[in-house]
Order: sequence, then structure tokens, then C-alpha cells
Amino acid sequence: MEHNKSLLWPQGILIALLALGATLSIAVMMLLRPNASEAQSNQRININNNLVAKVGTQKRIEGLKAAMLTTWQQEAQAKGLGYALATRFQGAVIKEAKLSPNQKVIALTFDDGPWPESTAQVLEILKQNNIKATFFVVGQNVKNFPDLLKRVSAEGHVIANHTWHHWYHFMNQQAAAYEIEHTTDMIYQTTGVKTNLFRPPGGIMHNGVAAYAKNAKYAIVMWSSDSIDYSQPTVPKLIDNVFRLAKPGGIVLMHDGGGNRSRTVQALPEIINRFRKQGYRFVTVPELLEMEDKAQSLIAKKK
Repeated sequence: MEHNKSLLWPQGILIALLALGATLSIAVMMLLRPNASEAQSNQRININNNLVAKVGTQKRIEGLKAAMLTTWQQEAQAKGLGYALATRFQGAVIKEAKLSPNQKVIALTFDDGPWPESTAQVLEILKQNNIKATFFVVGQNVKNFPDLLKRVSAEGHVIANHTWHHWYHFMNQQAAAYEIEHTTDMIYQTTGVKTNLFRPPGGIMHNGVAAYAKNAKYAIVMWSSDSIDYSQPTVPKLIDNVFRLAKPGGIVLMHDGGGNRSRTVQALPEIINRFRKQGYRFVTVPELLEMEDKAQSLIAKKK
């Protein structure tokens, strides 16, 4: 019996040690679990904080965009770019202003921009000569080169609509509405200017877009003097084209976009110098129409 007891004693110790080890393992696991849970909790908090930060950043960006648009709108209004048209010009086709011969004013207009390089070059020449012009812009070019259009607006020039794609083919009313209104919206989103001046691509009046513009009360601005710069004439020929039919109240057609306009850029300083030597001063299309409206009102009063 004593011998059996001595054999059971080490076994009891072993069992006790195993039980103690199991207890310690369970205790360690219990201690580690809260730490793991805490780490997961902290991870969730970090993820939530990141999401909140991203949402906050997005809201700040949207706020800055809204503030910038408001600033552009205020600048446009301060510069007279949010122009109003007299009723007589709403939906009317205009090739020139009806002015007396002694009112020697001319409006320079540029189509198909904004365009890399040439638009900036034209703007620089106009700035050097303190001249404001009218730019008939293509919507998809505004989308692609918004900073150029912002510069056009910031430097005090008038922005007008020249459709989204510059297409010539016939369009139904829905397509015409898209071409014009989508461009007007893009101009507004980019600069804060809400234009009501329109020029049909190629001067085409019977493919649907001009009819839509007339019904929507846009002034359809054509031209009285065509540089024909799109056909790439020599610089002297381009200048002669401008002056062949130039007269007081006239509207000159040139291009700052749509292709290589290096010859237009080369000719522009001489065109400006020659007009000034002839006693002309330069106005925008809205200024030209305002002058006609005043002149016609005076004639009506005299009658």
C-alpha cells in the first residue's frame, strides 16, 4: 500500500501542473482577447475617421467651387459681361449695326476657340492694344480648354455661342437644342457668363440650329466683313479681305481656333493699325448693338 501511494503522488503532481497550465492558458487568452477587440475597434474608428475626413474634404472642395463660380459671376457682372439685349435684337439676324458714317466703330469677332496657342496669342495682341473683342466659342473646346476661356472672360472680352460640335449637317429640334443650350451651360459653368449671342457654324441658316436659336431669343450674329482666314490666304490677302467691305458699324469675322491660325495672328496687329489710321475704334458686339439701339431710338423720337 505504501508503495502504491508513492507511485500516485507524482501522478497527482503532474495532473495538478497540467490543470494549472490550462488555467494559465485560459487566463492569457482572456487577457489577449480584449486587446484584439480593442485593436479592431480602433481600426474601425480610424476607417470611420478617414471616411468623415474624405466627406469633409469633398464638401470643402464643392464649397470652394461654388465660391469661385460666385466670384466669376460677380466679376462678369462688374465688367458688363452679363449683357442684356434690346427687344429688337432678340431672335434677329444681325450682319452689322445701322449707324451713321461718322460713327466709326468696328467689332472684331473670333470663332472656333478656345484653342491652344492661337487664342492666347490673339488675347495678348488685343491686350497690348487695349481692345475688347467678341469670341464665338465651341462648347467641346470650352470643355477641353476651360482655363483659356476663363482668361477670355477675365480680360473683359464678350463670350458668345458657336454650338457644341460645330456641325454643318441638318439637326432636328432636340439635337439643335443640345448643340446650343449645352454650350451656353458650359460657358456659364466655366465663367459665370450667360450668353445670348449665337453664330451658326459656317453661317448656315437652314440646318435647324439657327431656327432654334431664333425661337430661343438669341441674337443671330453674322458678319459684314470676312477675313476668309479659314482658307489660309497669305497675310496680305487676309488683311485685304478684312478691309474690302469694312465700314462703320461693321462686324469682322476671324478665327482663333479650329486649325492653324498663325496667319490670323500675324495679320491682326496690322489690321488693328490700319483701322486706327482710318479713325476707327473697337467695340464688342453688345456695345455695337447698344449704339444702334440708341441711334434708332433717337430717330424714332425725332419722327
